[in-house]
Amino acid sequence: MTRATLSNRAARRLFLDRHLLLRPGGGPGRGADLMGVLDALGFVQVDSVNTLARAHDLILWARRGQYRPRALQRLVARDRAAFEHWTHDASVIPMRFYPAWRLKFERDEARMRRRWPAWQREGWDAEIDTVLSYVANNGPTSSRDVGPEEPRGASGWWDWHPSKTALEFLWRSGRLAICHRQGFRKQYDLAERVIPSEYLNIRMDNTEIVDWAMEAALARLGFATSGELAAFFAIVTPEEAKAWCAEARAIGRIREVDVELADGSLRRSFTTEAALDAAASLPEPSGRVRLLSPFDPALRDRKRAERLFGFRYRIEIFVPEAQRRYGYYIFPVLQGDRLIGRLDAARSGAALALRAFWPEDGVRMGKARQKGLLTELERVCSLSGTDRVEAAEDWLRA
Repeated sequence: MTRATLSNRAARRLFLDRHLLLRPGGGPGRGADLMGVLDALGFVQVDSVNTLARAHDLILWARRGQYRPRALQRLVARDRAAFEHWTHDASVIPMRFYPAWRLKFERDEARMRRRWPAWQREGWDAEIDTVLSYVANNGPTSSRDVGPEEPRGASGWWDWHPSKTALEFLWRSGRLAICHRQGFRKQYDLAERVIPSEYLNIRMDNTEIVDWAMEAALARLGFATSGELAAFFAIVTPEEAKAWCAEARAIGRIREVDVELADGSLRRSFTTEAALDAAASLPEPSGRVRLLSPFDPALRDRKRAERLFGFRYRIEIFVPEAQRRYGYYIFPVLQGDRLIGRLDAARSGAALALRAFWPEDGVRMGKARQKGLLTELERVCSLSGTDRVEAAEDWLRA
């Protein structure tokens, strides 16, 4: 079979369409509609930083302007239509995917037992049974409820007391599940009291899980290398991904394609006939200027985004302030099928403060594009709990 070539424009549009960012979108952003968005994306990363809105909320809002945070909370805590666990990072995941996560539970447990003794404070493994018994007897439990006599770390992030580490271990290995959050604090309970039985009791063998994960990843990426497919859910190993691609290609289930990158070079990838057909008939992209979370699924793989869009993005939260190029928490900005710049904005009382916008090279910030950006910020006020946009005089750094 002759290897097809996917132009950079077609590749960008296919990728964005799979991420629900090509078309105008619509829908109420709750219930079945929101579940459809989550299923289409595969997962939504959860992050605690809240300078304007939390990452998971901004990701969903970018696709459904009527979305509000309570709608996702209901899917997880009331409807049990989604669960929280890890892909490449902590994420909300469709509940129907839960059976495939059993392989991840198994592999994560082995990894934690291998690495955590050198990484975490001593004594966490001795608390596993105690913490599990506490949850079994008391129901929803937070890290504040266990190990009350243990000294708490002062640095936050990963400086956990032993019982908190045991809680995380039990969650990551699948014996506990997050039943809800209070504020942003996780509440854990036994998995059998959280996960609906129709998903909890399904058993898939490892071969079935690998096949599902690879096919589901390719459907959501449109085209990818074996490594990109393995990294999507972070369930499959690179070796398993290579073997799956070789077998799937041999039987005609997938095919190779040369994808043109932003610099004009070609990158060998895998795709399907259906994806190539879809790429040939995609509509022109929406002209809306879209504010994206730094953790948007379309940008999760930073290297892929850089190759495809020519957009180099690094979050600077952990960079000392004096060394930051842009700022603490900078939002990528998309228009059409291009990433046009990056924006520094945050809540300031009742206002959304626009501090700076840096257009990408070659992006002209005419009046129409400036208006589109300001309109997007006015829209996001309803999500961020602000009532107006206040722009610094020098906000446009063209």
